[in-house]
Amino acid sequence: MTKILIIKPSSLGDILHALQVVESLRQRMGEGTVEITWVVREIFEPLVAATETVQRTIVYNRKEGLLGIWKLGRRLRKERFDIVLDMQGLARSGFWTLCAKAPLKLGRGDAREGARFCADKLTAAPAGGFKHAHAVDILAQFLPMLGFSSQLIGSVKFTGASLSEAIEKKLRSREAILLFPDSRRAEKEWPYFVELTRLLLLAFPQNVVCWVGQSALVPAEDYATDGRFINLMGQTKLLDVPALIARAKFCVTNDSGPMHIAAAMNVPVLGIFGPTSPELYGPFPPTRENNRVLVAPDGDLKKLPATVVADNCKMFFA
Repeated sequence: MTKILIIKPSSLGDILHALQVVESLRQRMGEGTVEITWVVREIFEPLVAATETVQRTIVYNRKEGLLGIWKLGRRLRKERFDIVLDMQGLARSGFWTLCAKAPLKLGRGDAREGARFCADKLTAAPAGGFKHAHAVDILAQFLPMLGFSSQLIGSVKFTGASLSEAIEKKLRSREAILLFPDSRRAEKEWPYFVELTRLLLLAFPQNVVCWVGQSALVPAEDYATDGRFINLMGQTKLLDVPALIARAKFCVTNDSGPMHIAAAMNVPVLGIFGPTSPELYGPFPPTRENNRVLVAPDGDLKKLPATVVADNCKMFFA
C-alpha cells in the first residue's frame, strides 16, 4: 500500500482542482493500492472526507494561527508516508512538507514564500507557463513526476454526501435544474438569475428549477405558484451541494466553487464569466462536452442577457 500525503488546505475551488488530479493518480496507480491522506482546513474537511478519492483527512484549524501550523507540523512528524505532494506551495505547506517523513517530497514549480526549498523535486511548467495556465493544468504536472500522463481520467465521486430529509421532501425525486447565483466576489455575480428562472420554467416544464447558495438573496417567487421553483438559498450545508449536483439535469453558475464541483463530478455545467478568464478559471477540462461557458461582452455581466443564457441551456437537452 502506497501512502500519499496531499497538502492542499484551501480554497474550495483549489481543492476541487486538486481532487481531480489526485483521483486521476489514484485510478492510474490502481484502486486499493494507494492510501490518500489530505491536509485540509476545518471548513472544507467534510467535503474532502466525503469523496472516494481520500481515505483519511488531517484537519488544519486556521483560526489557531501560528500555533495551529506548529501543532500540525508536530503531528506530521509522528507519521510516515511514501510520497508527499505539496499542492499549495506556500510557507505553511512548505513547513508541513519538511515535517512529514517520506522518502519523496514533491512541490510546485511556482511555489512561493520559500516553499520550493522544502521539496526534493518541483513540477515543470505546463504549456504556456505558470501565469497563463489553468490551475488544474498546473497541478496535473505532479502526475508525470510519478510516471503517469498528465491527462486526467475519471471523475470525483462524493459518496459520503447525502441530502437532508427536508430537502428531499422539496425535491420529491424530481430532476432539477440548479442555479447558483452566489460567488465569492460581487463583480463575478451575473444579475439576471430571476429572469433566467422564468425562462427555464417555461422552456422545460418537465423539470424543477432550484436556487442554491449561502447568501440571503431571495428571488421574487410570483412565477413559482406551480411548485416547480424551489428556493434553497441559505438552507444548504456544504455537503448538500455535491448531493444536489449529483441529482441535477444541469447547473448554471457564476465563476464559483459549485461550478468546479460540477466539473469534477462530470455533471453538465454552464459557467457565466465576466471579469475573469474562463481559460484560467473555467470548468476543467474545457474540451469536455459537459463543461460549457458563456463570456459577457466586454467582460460586463450586465451585457449578457438572460435570453442568451437560456438558449445555451437548451444544448443540455440536445
